[in-house]
Amino acid sequence: MQLGVIFLEKTNISLEFPEPNCEVIPGVKWGTIETFLSPAYWAFQVYSQRLTGSKINYKLGTTLKEEVAACLLGGHGIPAQVGIAAYNHLKNQGVFSEIKSSEQEIYNLLSELIDLDGKRIKYRFAKQKAKYLANAMDKLSQDTPSFKSGQDLRNWLLNVSGIGFKTASWVARNWLDADDVAILDIHILRAGILGGFLSKNLSVERNYLELEEEFLSFSRGLGIKASELDAVIWLEMMSSSSIVHELMNSSSIDTDLKFKKRKETITQLEMRI
Repeated sequence: MQLGVIFLEKTNISLEFPEPNCEVIPGVKWGTIETFLSPAYWAFQVYSQRLTGSKINYKLGTTLKEEVAACLLGGHGIPAQVGIAAYNHLKNQGVFSEIKSSEQEIYNLLSELIDLDGKRIKYRFAKQKAKYLANAMDKLSQDTPSFKSGQDLRNWLLNVSGIGFKTASWVARNWLDADDVAILDIHILRAGILGGFLSKNLSVERNYLELEEEFLSFSRGLGIKASELDAVIWLEMMSSSSIVHELMNSSSIDTDLKFKKRKETITQLEMRI
């Protein structure tokens, strides 16, 4: 066993993890707790979040309409803080209230300069996202999705124009604390490939469900909720971008991922996923 210690304000908590050479899932070893990106490292980070009371709150909205909008406005090359700023801008203007906002009204608001930490920024893809948002708000006003599971909600959302697997999974995870879906963005892919628990030869565009099952199998092997693991990995990878880039640049992985991501982005824009 290897021992990890979490330091709290008035006490310390010791956690035992399997030996580094033990397998989490077939072909993937636990590694050491102190090794960045190892399975043991991720397990320790999740438990640390729990025990220190700093668990990540990933829900963005107070209604499903707001949650869908917040997720639709982020991702696909839009930095998280920009997507949230755009969401708050629209929310403050009552776009997600019972009073319907037209596609043109949403577009006009997204075309305005948006405040981000005292800076005035322009939101990209305003026309495209206005169309998607107007359609999604209409759909949510008319129909009630299934909340039996994360996958049920995701399957319902996939019928909404502009929402693909990643966005639908993101909404389902956030809204239901779902552990039967995974949000596979570039941060999760990099962590998975460098950590050995996601296949390098699979792409999100063509193999989303296969990669998702690999991630869910990995979380089960760690004995950790997939929703927690996804959130912790995303935050850590985003916060450690310089270290991650160094690791990626030392191999061919970064080039492969950038190529795949570029192809996926082009395809998504063409198909309006």
